[in-house]
Amino acid sequence: MSDIIQGRAGEIRLFQGNEAIARGALEAGVNVVAAYPGTPSSEIPETLARVAAERGLYVEWSVNEKVALEVAAAASYSGLRSLSAMKQVGVNVASDFLLHLAQYGTRGAMILISCEDPGALSSSNEGDSRHYARLMEFPMLEPGDFQEALEITKWAFDLSETLKTVVMVRSVTRLSHASGNVRLGELPELKVPKACFHFQGPLLDQMEGPVTNEPPSIAPLRRRTQEKLKQAAEIFETSPFNTYSGPLQPELLVITSSTCNLYCQEAIHLLGAGSRVGLLKLATTWPLPSGLLKRHLKICGQVLVVEDLQPFLEENVKVLAAEAAAEIGPKAFHGKRNNCLPTVGEITPDLVMGALGRLLGVDTRLSFQDYQEAVSQEVTPFIPPRMMTFCPGCPHRASYWSIHNALALDDRQGFVCGDIGCYALGTMQAGFNTVKTVHAMGSGSGLASGFGRLEAFGLEQPVLAVCGDSTFFHAALPSLVNAVHNRCNAIFVIMDNSGTAMTGFQPHPGSPTDATGHPAPAMDIAAICRSMGAQVQVGDPFDLLETQRELLTMLESPPGVKVLVLRQACALSPQKKGKKNFEVFVDPLLCLGDSCGCNRLCTRAFRCPALTWDKTAHKTRVDEVLCAGCGVCVSICPQGAIQKKEAA
Repeated sequence: MSDIIQGRAGEIRLFQGNEAIARGALEAGVNVVAAYPGTPSSEIPETLARVAAERGLYVEWSVNEKVALEVAAAASYSGLRSLSAMKQVGVNVASDFLLHLAQYGTRGAMILISCEDPGALSSSNEGDSRHYARLMEFPMLEPGDFQEALEITKWAFDLSETLKTVVMVRSVTRLSHASGNVRLGELPELKVPKACFHFQGPLLDQMEGPVTNEPPSIAPLRRRTQEKLKQAAEIFETSPFNTYSGPLQPELLVITSSTCNLYCQEAIHLLGAGSRVGLLKLATTWPLPSGLLKRHLKICGQVLVVEDLQPFLEENVKVLAAEAAAEIGPKAFHGKRNNCLPTVGEITPDLVMGALGRLLGVDTRLSFQDYQEAVSQEVTPFIPPRMMTFCPGCPHRASYWSIHNALALDDRQGFVCGDIGCYALGTMQAGFNTVKTVHAMGSGSGLASGFGRLEAFGLEQPVLAVCGDSTFFHAALPSLVNAVHNRCNAIFVIMDNSGTAMTGFQPHPGSPTDATGHPAPAMDIAAICRSMGAQVQVGDPFDLLETQRELLTMLESPPGVKVLVLRQACALSPQKKGKKNFEVFVDPLLCLGDSCGCNRLCTRAFRCPALTWDKTAHKTRVDEVLCAGCGVCVSICPQGAIQKKEAA
């Protein structure tokens, strides 16, 4: 039995924020969960998948976020309670269907969890999904701490069922991946509800009619959606998750949401400004509770809005204040619009302290900055230099080595279009600076499809694209279809490492198991590509010579779409971690060091972390602890000094 379903109501447990969200979903009686992995959201479906059997849930890793949302919507249309979780870039992928979903509405409760990444700690952008709530007209809630992560998730299901609309619950990395104490609620009695999709009622009957967004129904559907927003705003006026603390007549009113609430509390405490500053924390950030806000705006002439990323809350509060100017009087607003706080990167307690200090006339050059500088001076000399690189035994290093060398031998300024994921390191020295474009998932293949049609305009450079196996199913498949259909001339390298490695080895349609670990039909990537009409080869990236030979053959072959599937499991995958194929070592008699003439190719260019340069002996050596035993480095040593033998 997993921890997430242990414990009685009222007990306090230490939960990660994503676990608190998962527990809230269980307490709400969720039935169906569909998601695509993406940091920082992945732990929500993973946690629920572990208890799927005990709690009668259906949990799946969908092929992408749009499909995940569609799967969850199907459950809602059948009267069940459903959840779909994703990171901020995934909401972009899901947005096409989300707009239609928001316009029609739901039947059974349905919530969308968007886990966002201010500061781009593990993302390729700082996307802000809050704008979708306003754009598409559905309610949005933002938990301010771990307890609220549980309780707001639970409340969101009830809100969705009351309003018959999708409700977004927005988390951020510092909430999703940090841990805190959570008081448990009651888990509902275990029962499996009967799903039924009703479709024979009138067109606009949300519960009994067909679920369509046809042109004649758009105007009434939008009116219905906007009426639900008005109802949500009325409900939000008395939400227990909107809180105020501070004096009755503060000098400054701080309005905030999400984890910025904790930063504000800390900053006010450290400045000793509790008697001067009022703190209004909003959990219902769209639509805004106008009555609640007006009551608090009346009590103060100066307002500071604290939030991560763009001034979403600030601008909406300003609109409300302008409309209510006669009632609440003139206000001086501070926030991102007047550069009081930055619009890039995470908000931190020291940033809030700085803003408060300037507005209150308090010297904030106290403990935090001094402490930070002192720590930096003391610690920096002892931090070893470390570059971003692939793990020892990573098949991507081997793949990029072969691609880089093949393009160099071809000598026609060929280039590689890449994707996000761990193999985005192909843009850096770790990947020999091989990849030249990186955007959204699948965009490398899409760009290659476009570049591969530019011969008519004089483009003579060879075009390659790389994508991972999970990305292939997620977003690269349509690009490959496009390339074949439009007679593109490009090579697509699919770096198949047997799972969604970067986010924790979640299965995908090419895996032999599903989200709950049960056997599932595995899609054959090579067979799919052949069925489209592409010329396909399958290789082992650890075989450097054969991989390079195959790439050169493809580069020299007649125009068309060529696919090379390089298949080797990730070194950190469960099936491979801790297992070595080879014991790798350096023969000191053969290693000539600086006298070799290779200019230390192994440690200077190949740069596997398990290969180190012994400055005393002037030889390369293998770190036995780090070495994964792939044996690829044996192939790059011109002297044959790096050797291997079968592991015991």
